[in-house]
Amino acid sequence: MTGCEVPGAPAVYRPARPASGGPFTFYVSPDGDDKNDGMSPQKPWRTLDHADGARLHPGDRLRLRGGERFRGRLTLEKGEAGSPTRPVVIDSYGEGRATIVPRGTSGITVHNTAGVEIRNIALVGDRKALREGAGIALRNSLPGTRRLEHVSITKVEARGFQNGISVGADKNSVTGFSNVRIADTSVHHNLEAGLIFYGPEFDAARPAYANTGLRIERVNAYSNTGDPRNNRRNTGSGIALGSVKDAKVTRSVAHDNGTQSATDADEGPEGIWTYDSTRVVLEHNRSYRNRTGSRVDGGGFGLDNNVSSSVVQYNLAYHNDGPGFLVYSGRPTGAHKDNVVRFNISWDDARRLPEYGGIVAYGTRLKDLSIHHNTVVMRTDGLASAAATGQRPPALRLRDGMRGVRVHSNIFATDSGPLVDTQSPYNPSVLNFQGNNYHSTRSWSLTWGTERFTTLDAWRTASGHEGLNGVATGSSHNPCLRALDTPGTGGRISAEDLVPRCQRATPAGLDPRALDTDPGPVDYLGKRLPATLTAGAVQPHNSRD
Repeated sequence: MTGCEVPGAPAVYRPARPASGGPFTFYVSPDGDDKNDGMSPQKPWRTLDHADGARLHPGDRLRLRGGERFRGRLTLEKGEAGSPTRPVVIDSYGEGRATIVPRGTSGITVHNTAGVEIRNIALVGDRKALREGAGIALRNSLPGTRRLEHVSITKVEARGFQNGISVGADKNSVTGFSNVRIADTSVHHNLEAGLIFYGPEFDAARPAYANTGLRIERVNAYSNTGDPRNNRRNTGSGIALGSVKDAKVTRSVAHDNGTQSATDADEGPEGIWTYDSTRVVLEHNRSYRNRTGSRVDGGGFGLDNNVSSSVVQYNLAYHNDGPGFLVYSGRPTGAHKDNVVRFNISWDDARRLPEYGGIVAYGTRLKDLSIHHNTVVMRTDGLASAAATGQRPPALRLRDGMRGVRVHSNIFATDSGPLVDTQSPYNPSVLNFQGNNYHSTRSWSLTWGTERFTTLDAWRTASGHEGLNGVATGSSHNPCLRALDTPGTGGRISAEDLVPRCQRATPAGLDPRALDTDPGPVDYLGKRLPATLTAGAVQPHNSRD
């Protein structure tokens, strides 16, 4: 930690570390004294400023008294902190959680070092920190290619900052952090994002992912508003992963983000999304009521520019301004490829932006995308945007720029909008539909480029889609989803609302394995997949499953 004195400020007693031994545990409490040695709850230091002057070595622990507020900040610099096996630990002691309240800065900064675990701490920013700081900022500005290893953040709350938690490589560095775990943490009411990872500008010829080995679990990112004055980049996301490799986000929630993002921005926020990354898994998450101030984004989940070999599965998106699930590439790098969106639920998404849909995919040189076994329910009753413009969001919207896309074994259900809306009449060699269930409770419609079809048979004949080895595939029968009848306003829906109550089996021979598709081990509910699969995210199971 820095321990720097400010000119003109009162003298700060430098913490005296014992000449030998260790690791040590240091305590801080408002009823302590900075002249104490700080090495017991009975003789704690008093101020965070004093504790920040201590140089922490591998295995040391700094403990703040629970239930108390501490003005100031903590900073770990190069040469401090620990190692993966002997980390430095910052946590609370006693009852409750200690709160760090910085003065217009980040609360905890870890710069050019790692081997750190931060536990059971709350961080609350002030008005200046809302514009300039992070609750926890992990920054690597070192030259070279070595990532800083081992960071653990658990049971932390960060609110009132520019970003709740930020992790990554500075502009002049190419590497960030590895072996990062963030769990059981809440990031909310921040300006630009709840949790972000970032790195250098993406180079498709030599991709360098700054951060590797990430595990994000049970993170609650909500009410991160976005900056109405910033139209240069997206602000207001819940969880955003940039420049990462081998990452998993699971059992996490993003909701009510982006409510004040700029109205004139060219890009907008998302609930949970990734970009410039590879081998990312987003699974078992919920993302709902996320907003955008402009006419772009505002969705639940996203695979954005330059994402490869990634999987989005077992997630629920609902009541977002934009799409439930967005796959997009706006850059001609060819690096957006080999991605899978499977066994997800989108329910009443694109509430404000009907030009999107439940699932949306498009982009420049986007290739080899598989969209299968998802359930999308889109209803427009009471939807203000549909009443005002007459435009109704489709269950699936596809636009130009893609190739090698397979859409199969999904349920697309609407009450009146188009089931599928495509920019062009795609040839099956470019984009292939097989074994999907297309159901509308009112008029059946599918928009195919400039043409509109009102029956599955007519579209199948004209397009060459929904067939396999000369046998017709796909159906338009009623899957009997209670979610189609659930009122369109309100909060969550239950798993029972999404279970097909009268769905027939997918036509014989439409086995995803025969289509060179790995369906994975389980369905949306976590039940083992049956031998014969049907369309949709929830599969029929017998009593022994």
